[in-house]
Amino acid sequence: MSLRSANIERIDGGLFDVLVVGAGINGAVSAAALAGRGASVALIDRGDFGGFVSQESSNLVWGGFKYLENYELPLVFGLCRSRNRLMKAYPDNIREIGFLAALDHGSPYAPWFAGLGATAYWGIGLFGTKRPHLYDADDVKEQEPAIDTTDVRGAIEYRDAFLVDNDSRFVFSFVRSALEAGASVANYVELVSAERIGDRWVCRLRDTDTGREVTTAARVVVNAAGPFVDEINESWDLRTEHRIVYSKGIHLVVPRLTTTTHDRVLAFFDDTQRLFYVIPMGRRSVIGTTDTRVDSPYTEVTDEDREFLLEQINKRLDLAQPLTADDVIAERCGVRPLVVSRGAGDQDQADWTSLSRKHEIERDDHQRVVTVLGGKLTDCLNVGEEVAEEVVRLGIPLEKDLGNWYGEPAAQTRAEFYRQARLMRLDALRTKPDTEPLTDRLWRRYGRRAFDLLEAIRADPSMGEDVMGSADYLRAELYTAAQHEMVVTLDDFMRRRSKIDLVVRDEDIEGSEGLREVARILFGDDADRRLAEYLDARHRERHTVADEDRTSA
Repeated sequence: MSLRSANIERIDGGLFDVLVVGAGINGAVSAAALAGRGASVALIDRGDFGGFVSQESSNLVWGGFKYLENYELPLVFGLCRSRNRLMKAYPDNIREIGFLAALDHGSPYAPWFAGLGATAYWGIGLFGTKRPHLYDADDVKEQEPAIDTTDVRGAIEYRDAFLVDNDSRFVFSFVRSALEAGASVANYVELVSAERIGDRWVCRLRDTDTGREVTTAARVVVNAAGPFVDEINESWDLRTEHRIVYSKGIHLVVPRLTTTTHDRVLAFFDDTQRLFYVIPMGRRSVIGTTDTRVDSPYTEVTDEDREFLLEQINKRLDLAQPLTADDVIAERCGVRPLVVSRGAGDQDQADWTSLSRKHEIERDDHQRVVTVLGGKLTDCLNVGEEVAEEVVRLGIPLEKDLGNWYGEPAAQTRAEFYRQARLMRLDALRTKPDTEPLTDRLWRRYGRRAFDLLEAIRADPSMGEDVMGSADYLRAELYTAAQHEMVVTLDDFMRRRSKIDLVVRDEDIEGSEGLREVARILFGDDADRRLAEYLDARHRERHTVADEDRTSA
């Protein structure tokens, strides 16, 4: 029986302290915090773990420098504290990085004034990063030759942090933590109905992959459905003081634009006076993001979106050839669930662009529901702790929070892994330029499970080979994903457990001789069906985009 099937069996007919609905970052961290403090927890999502909003982030862990503009000092302080905690708890997954903000004559702030703001930001962040630095125009060109400094007055470099791997994999680390603490978790399980009967919620669930229906019960429900929280609460006649509105943001993944000697984010004000960024992602750069008000959580990149970002970056970088749509390797598009008060009415455009990524957590004592609204990756530890406290107030006793539900393994465990990897010359297996050492990558992605990968490679050297040459993924990693990471569709692996879909061109993926082996390892006898579903979905998506582009033209 697969890990996922075993978890669904435990959920079926069970009675849990808490059912968490939604396995994006808010749901995953809530499940980990609750299970880590002794609660019996079930976690479900109608899609994949981290498979909607949480897979479309900028991969940045930041305190919200731009929120100083609206004097949201308490929010910035809380986000910076959370950022500092995450950097300390995940030293291999979350690393400090410089943000070089180039300021031209059209920027809303002079370099000296931005420097004051960066210094204040550093202080509000309790000096948890390296200090900011002010550059004149000549220094900017020396720091980053890719910037066109023709109209640049100067620049400020401040510090924040970024996820080395993709956002969905970080979400999955909390899912894994919840599992290890005893939670029952399952992706592709939707909530069909829920009814409060006596002292519990009785919930009918459906496995969307097989169609099987099961029933479970829970004393408390945590609604962590991201952009869908209002929809779920309305189905229960539950009204919160806050609601969600949507802002669409897109990112374009292109070949690396900046120097590879060290990672640094470039920041610019676009023609609408909104910050956008060039973010390093290994051998790629990510350009974004935009901010467009939308009425639906279901979004897509339009011709207009794409052209806007390409125009903005071409104006500000000194490139041998301007970027075009042909240079785009992958696109990311999602909504930010932004929190507003129900009494605030509609937001006008001025208010719209100033809305922050704060979160609100509300408790309904009568129906025994905790609702998580808004939030972002940076704030996840705060969300987990606050949800746990609300659950306690609903009568579910929890053990003392020892902080053991998050973070990487101990430094001694890491040192032992690196010792064993060095003895077996693990890094000698990789000869590709501009790729990080295998030791670093395997430890960061798998933690203690990385020891099993070493053992597999020792027993069979073919386990240390790349299955898809351009994707940098070992055969041993695929077997680990198949056994331990609840991969249901090929897209789960290609887009969320890994970031292959984000950094490898479509034609290289679909033309890879290793793609069929990837499917075979992950799905066994079901490989042909899963591979066909994956390729059909990609084909439909490209045709849909092409049809829309022709229509807009």
